[in-house]
Amino acid sequence: MNRFEYLAVLGACLLVTLPLEWLGRPVYRRPRRLAGAVLPVAAVFLVWDVIAIAGGVWGFNPEFVTGLLLPFSLPVEELLFFLVIPLCGLLTFEAVTATLAWARRRSRGGAR
Repeated sequence: MNRFEYLAVLGACLLVTLPLEWLGRPVYRRPRRLAGAVLPVAAVFLVWDVIAIAGGVWGFNPEFVTGLLLPFSLPVEELLFFLVIPLCGLLTFEAVTATLAWARRRSRGGAR
């Protein structure tokens, strides 16, 4: 399992946060907005990663990645990391925001 641990952790993050789609404002159901929030930041961090890898500052233990490399020796798991983790963060943010709004309405007697 070692070679797939990074992928397994990313998959677990997606599974754990998937139900949050129904607690807050939709994230998966608004793909253009999701892409606008995630892709620019992912691009910046991917460039940063590529520069760090090329400079020998950053690397990946081959025991924990599949060995599938993208251009510039970037493991596919690293690309997925910069897509999955912000997605999970957005799902969490939207769910917490909706839950707090519901709690505020309820405390004021607005929700029954």
